[in-house]
Amino acid sequence: MTTRVMRVIARLNVGGPAIHATLLSRRLEAHGFETLLVAGAEGPHEGRYLDLHGADVRRLEVIPDLGREIHPWRDWQAYRSLVRLIRKYRPHIIHTHTAKAGMLGRLAAWRCGVPVVVHTFHGHVFHGYFGRVRTAAFVGVEQLLARRTTRLLAVSAQVRDEVLARGIGRPDQFEVLRLGFDLDRFSRAESQRGRLRQELGIAPEVPLVGIVARLVPIKAHEVFIAMAAEVARARPETVFLIIGDGELKPALTAQVARAGLADRVRFLGWRSDLDCVYADLDVVVLTSRNEGSPVALTEAMASARPVVSTMVGGVQELVGDAGLLCPVDDAACLAASVRRLLDSPDLAADLGVRARARVIPAYSEDRLVADMAALYARLLPRAAS
Repeated sequence: MTTRVMRVIARLNVGGPAIHATLLSRRLEAHGFETLLVAGAEGPHEGRYLDLHGADVRRLEVIPDLGREIHPWRDWQAYRSLVRLIRKYRPHIIHTHTAKAGMLGRLAAWRCGVPVVVHTFHGHVFHGYFGRVRTAAFVGVEQLLARRTTRLLAVSAQVRDEVLARGIGRPDQFEVLRLGFDLDRFSRAESQRGRLRQELGIAPEVPLVGIVARLVPIKAHEVFIAMAAEVARARPETVFLIIGDGELKPALTAQVARAGLADRVRFLGWRSDLDCVYADLDVVVLTSRNEGSPVALTEAMASARPVVSTMVGGVQELVGDAGLLCPVDDAACLAASVRRLLDSPDLAADLGVRARARVIPAYSEDRLVADMAALYARLLPRAAS
C-alpha cells in the first residue's frame, strides 16, 4: 500500500529547506511514499528555487496566503486551506518545515486527526531575528506544538540542543537527521574552473573570495564587507563576490561604495551554476548570525573549497577541522582567516580535500532519502497501534 505524505513549507525560496522538501517529495515515491508538497508564495526578492534550478515536483499545491510573515487574516485563510487539503488528500503523515508552516500545518493536522505529525527544525528563530518579547512568544508556541508532534527532527545536534534548551519537546522526541543534497556536480567542480573568471574578466592569479547567501539581515553581509575592507588593505588585488539577492541589496551596495570597494566587490545575484562559482573561488565565506546546517558551506566543501565561517548553529558540526571558524560579527578574525588561506595555498588545498571527504557521502541525497524512508516506516505502525 502507498503511504500518503503531505509536506508543508512556508515557501520554496532559494535555500536549504526548499532543497530538502523538494528532494524528498521527488525521491520518496520510489520507497512507497506518495507526496503532496504544499507551499506558500515567495517574496519579491527571494528567488524561486524551482525556477532557478529547473527543479520539478510532480504534486505541488500553492497556497498564496501561506507566506513567511505573520498576518492574522492571511494565516487564518492558509489554515483553512490546509484543513481542506488534508480532508481531500487524507495523508497518513504530515511533515512540516519552517516555523510558520510548522505552526499552521500541525494545527491543521491535529484538527483532522492525521496519524503521524513530523516537524523539521532546519534552524530556529530564537536568536538573531526578533526582540525578546516576540522571541518568547515563538518559544511558547513551539513548546505547545511539540506536545502534539509525533517526532521532531533537527538537521544537526547543535540545533537539537539549542531547541531543547528552550524547553521545546523532549529528548526522546528528537532525532538528528542531517541534510542531504545532490552533490555530484560539486564533486566535479574542478572541470568548471576558469569559466566564471572568464565571464567576469578576472585573471587566474587574482584572489577571489565569495559569499553565497540571501541578502537578509541574519546572513550579516555587512560583516562580509567589513572583512573585505580589511583583506583589501593587505591584499588590494583581491576581488570579492556576493552571490544572492534580497531586501538588503541597496543598503549593502551603499556600504560597499562608502568603504571604497566599488571596484573590488561585485554583486552577481542568483546563480544556477554554483558549481562554476565555487570552482573559481579561492575562499568561501559565511558570516551568518544564526544557521541550521548551511547549504552554501556544504556545496563549497563538496567542491573542495576552503571555507571560513562564523561558528553558529550546526556549522561546527558540519565543518569540523576542515575549515576556519570565527566568532559572530568578528570581521577581524574573518579577515585574518581569509588572508591566512590566501597566503598559504598548501593549507587551502589541504582544507579543501578534507572538506570534500567530510561531506561526501555523509550529506548525500541518497543517504537522506534512505534515512527519511526508514523513519516514516518506523512511525506508521506506532501510530496505528
